Amino acid sequence: MPALLLSRRNALRAAGLAAVAAPRLVAATAAPARKPMRVSVQMYSVRDDCAKDFDAALAAVAKMGFDGVEFAGYHGYRDRPAELQARLADLNLVVAGTHIPTAKLRGDELQRTIEFHQALGCPFLIVGGDGDFTHPEKSKALADTFNAAAERLGPAGMACGYHNHTKEFGKRDDGKTWWELFAERTSPEVILQQDVGWTVTAGLDPVQFIKKYPGRTRTTHFKPAAITPDRRPILGQDSVDWTAVITACRDVGGTEWMTVEQETYEKGRSPMECTALSLAGLRKILADLKPA
Repeated sequence: MPALLLSRRNALRAAGLAAVAAPRLVAATAAPARKPMRVSVQMYSVRDDCAKDFDAALAAVAKMGFDGVEFAGYHGYRDRPAELQARLADLNLVVAGTHIPTAKLRGDELQRTIEFHQALGCPFLIVGGDGDFTHPEKSKALADTFNAAAERLGPAGMACGYHNHTKEFGKRDDGKTWWELFAERTSPEVILQQDVGWTVTAGLDPVQFIKKYPGRTRTTHFKPAAITPDRRPILGQDSVDWTAVITACRDVGGTEWMTVEQETYEKGRSPMECTALSLAGLRKILADLKPA
């Protein structure tokens, strides 16, 4: 076996990821060993509260009972990752991941990104959106960026990935969605962080994409989507079949984090209140779910 491939396989094992037989840019064919799924919150859900008092916002979501947080900015802790990790430890929270721009995965910036997030204890670096994803000429280079970053991140016990909105599920001339093309062009180590709410809003079945790419949905956005007027933008009262999504995440997706993202708020309720309601809704769904 070539030395480069042997090194890559060892790095993957060290990161706790499934080793592959050759460096192919195709989807994995089998789900990895199942890990317990925990519940986190994307702090963008309460972004105004974060801007006013980040520490207080962290304390509030901790009090709700979330296991972890996914960041969308670090506010006063931009240059103090170890202090932020200590603050989370005081609140009994862990880092589920973060959203960063693609530039953080390129060139010399990648090493600084690795060092910061190692100090923070952050395992998943997710790009929340990039215009090149659906660009006919630039999409291949974007996929190459993720593949190269994944090679660097694996030995550090970290992984990178991409988060969808609706445009990523637009159809190309060949009938494939841009999401499928990205999945084909990237290695199995690149996470496909599906935002279920946006997938449903695009008129597609999120379970289909979880099952199509086993083991690549290691972190998933549980965003309520109220497609019809009789539905509410609260988990369990919206338009998504969350039982089917959770079952697919558990059995096929290799999901480690179910990340609540509350982007729509009911009239008369604050973002914090709506986020708490969605957490309660998710807990009820999980309680009613049949054991595997």
